[in-house]
Amino acid sequence: MNLKQLAKELGLSQTTVSRALNGYPEVAEATRRRVAEAAERLNYRPNTRARSLATGRSMAIGHVIPLSTKNEIMNPIFADFIAGAGETYFKGGYEMVLSVVNDADEARVYRSLAAKGAVDGLIVHAPRTGDPRIALLKDIGLPFVVHGRASAGDGDYSWVDVNNRRAFQRATEFLIDLGHRKIGLVNGLETMDFAARRRDGYLRALKDRGLVPDEGLMSSDEMTESYGYEAARRLMSRSDAPTAILSSSMIIALGIRRAIEGLGLRMGRDVSIVTFDDDLSYLRNGKDIPIYTSLRASVREMGRRAAQMLLDRIEQRSRPAEHVLIEAELTVGQSTGPAPVPELEKG
Repeated sequence: MNLKQLAKELGLSQTTVSRALNGYPEVAEATRRRVAEAAERLNYRPNTRARSLATGRSMAIGHVIPLSTKNEIMNPIFADFIAGAGETYFKGGYEMVLSVVNDADEARVYRSLAAKGAVDGLIVHAPRTGDPRIALLKDIGLPFVVHGRASAGDGDYSWVDVNNRRAFQRATEFLIDLGHRKIGLVNGLETMDFAARRRDGYLRALKDRGLVPDEGLMSSDEMTESYGYEAARRLMSRSDAPTAILSSSMIIALGIRRAIEGLGLRMGRDVSIVTFDDDLSYLRNGKDIPIYTSLRASVREMGRRAAQMLLDRIEQRSRPAEHVLIEAELTVGQSTGPAPVPELEKG
């Protein structure tokens, strides 16, 4: 199905159909809906190059990934976000441009993409606290949306994020209510905004419940299975080992579980685990009954919402900044239970 065939099917001129599909204001709303419905029914997809010439746009969205965070591409979280965003791009007739660059070249690449007109907008990933990319992209003038937030960033901008602080506060309170008093935190890199907020939530819960934070129970690093394993081994080697551990990702939680089971301990009985990011297409948290107690938020849905927000901003440059804050759902699984009773208190 091409434009000529679609126009013939509708009994309209090719120009009218093209203008309806490309959002020209002079096309009546009823005609626009009729054309859109027919295009969907007949599986019509506009020629991207022709549409680009007609609109003066590249019909592409950019994702720039620094080499220092290249492992993010292998992370199921990134894959789910891209899958959700990709669905929205496809429906809007956009393609995705993924660039993996040296950290030192990141600013130059953003400017180059804008100067060449290679993309119409950008999604910013893994924001850091006070991220300099916010000011840079405002200066460049390309529409952008941040997946996450950058605390102390430069003014207002559009973002989609999870309420990380509240999520980890709730998870810590849940463990305290189960009787746990020694709770470890195996966090992501705390130069990243999401991890800093998660630590804040954890500390706030301890303070509110009258517990003194112990820096020795907290760790921060890139979120890998091996990091989770090594961090848990270190925690469990302490004379006052934690009875519960908060994990910043499902990948970390897999390493934590490997470590505690390697020590002959049982998850949910000897050591409780609460993890984040279990609602992933490629790394499911059990089939019917959740294996891990988790903080659940759909990364794929966040990708869809961030992408649609960006496409809306491309269509209407004067659109005010938008903020979407998603609350994570605490789902109880088999990985948590009451704090074990010390041997001296038994019998």
